[in-house]
Amino acid sequence: MVTTSDTADKVENLLNNGLRNLWYPVVPSWRLTEEPLGITRLNTNIVIWRDKDNIVHALEDRCPHRGARLSQGWNLGDRLACWYHGIEINGEGVVKNVPATDKISIEGKKCINSFPVKELHGAIFLYFGDEAHPEPCTIELPEELTSSDYSNFLCTAMWKCNYRYAIDNVMDPMHGAYLHAKSHSMAKGDKTASMKIRETNQGLVFEKDGQRDVNFDWVEIGNTGTCWMRLSIPYRENAGPGGVFFIVGFATPIDENHTQVFFWRIRKVSGWQRNVWRFMYRNRLEALHWAVLEQDRLVLEAMQGNAREQEILYEHDMGLSRVRRDMKKAAERQLSELASITN
Repeated sequence: MVTTSDTADKVENLLNNGLRNLWYPVVPSWRLTEEPLGITRLNTNIVIWRDKDNIVHALEDRCPHRGARLSQGWNLGDRLACWYHGIEINGEGVVKNVPATDKISIEGKKCINSFPVKELHGAIFLYFGDEAHPEPCTIELPEELTSSDYSNFLCTAMWKCNYRYAIDNVMDPMHGAYLHAKSHSMAKGDKTASMKIRETNQGLVFEKDGQRDVNFDWVEIGNTGTCWMRLSIPYRENAGPGGVFFIVGFATPIDENHTQVFFWRIRKVSGWQRNVWRFMYRNRLEALHWAVLEQDRLVLEAMQGNAREQEILYEHDMGLSRVRRDMKKAAERQLSELASITN
């Protein structure tokens, strides 16, 4: 018999390690060279590599023979060879060759899990499905990433905290007026505000009532085959040509205590002004943005691991409270669907 406590523990475990049936960015494209790369995402060991045609593949980082890490082996182009005994496995997880013997039952069989892969806007995305939804869903990204009207830079960092804290941080516009008050872009605006939630077709917007484009005044969270967050922050006039500064962000779980954040920093700008903006970003603005990101990291990493259990929330926390409830419902739904196919 499954008790309520058992169910609650399973929901919490799923949430802490990452909801399934979604696409997640796992590494920036530049990290992937000719060598196999071993990573951990959603508490799963994964090896990724590029084949001879520059196509990215991802497998469970485990040789089916003795469990050695495939990421320690060799990239043969269309397959990996295990360092331990030379067993060759292709991008679908099928054993193609066992050089140590001519007679082996695993040859020609799919023996380890593979992950659907997409390379989008300078990042490698993997689909993490469960047994109820093994086939990848479609993925749609915000216009600021997909439209040629915008120019972007990808920033990514490792934080020593659970990914849910990173989501909470972005879903909290009010902290901009305090934590980032001395930054290059968030020094203005009221430090007191009323907040409201506005529903969208993709998720919701959490925003300050009566203040826009002054500080970090709104944030949107959407679920379109992947979970993204979008916000804008006004630039000062000396920050060069273009519109407001957009951020499209993701928080990808590594394990229960670590996350990798991905922030695309974006501006709507074209023609010669695009070149000016990109030059100014690299030479002047990027360091300022990193300083802001570092403030977030320092606060989140210093929190106790059980900080959520001791909170006293108020109006400004409506947005993150709503997102937490939605994520919990998604976890409960995923577990229920899994139970229905196993019973």
